[in-house]
Amino acid sequence: MDFSTMNIWCWLIPLLVGLLCAYFGYLLGKNKSTTTIDNSADLKLLQDKNAKLQADLDACKGKLSAGAAMAAAGGAVAAASMAPEPPKEKLIPFDAAAAKAAMGKTIKQDDLKVVEGIGPKISGMFIDSGIKTWKALSETSVADCRKVLAGGGDRYKVHDPASWPMQAKMCYEGKWKELAKWQDEHDHGKL
Repeated sequence: MDFSTMNIWCWLIPLLVGLLCAYFGYLLGKNKSTTTIDNSADLKLLQDKNAKLQADLDACKGKLSAGAAMAAAGGAVAAASMAPEPPKEKLIPFDAAAAKAAMGKTIKQDDLKVVEGIGPKISGMFIDSGIKTWKALSETSVADCRKVLAGGGDRYKVHDPASWPMQAKMCYEGKWKELAKWQDEHDHGKL
């Protein structure tokens, strides 16, 4: 074979393949175009659903405007009663037996003195400031703990409350073994 014959085949083969693909593509497309898909039932279903949602939205807007009118007319209590109730928090039950087993002594529920570094006087200061439970102490920032201590005067400045919320959280969650281990490993509640 010479060069000119080979050059013709290099053009002819891709041209033939292209023409065949175009022809078969035309035939396939022609067959698919004759079949139409009837989506009218789905369209009707979605239109009905949209109408229902629109009606629900209009009803909610009506309730909202009625609530705003009641609040403006002095019915703030009624409007507040329409507000959703916050989810109730799940309380963790106190297990006195587990606490005694881990700590080696009888523990009363919400006794802040279980937290290493808190004695009777500091416990009283926290109770007086409204922090009466382990949960409340666990949610108190260290800065707020320092404010409570500052309320007792200069002699309470030496106490470091950095670990108190963490220890109180262990108490509240019933993690007595972890608390006992932590208190054994740390010197007077210091990190």
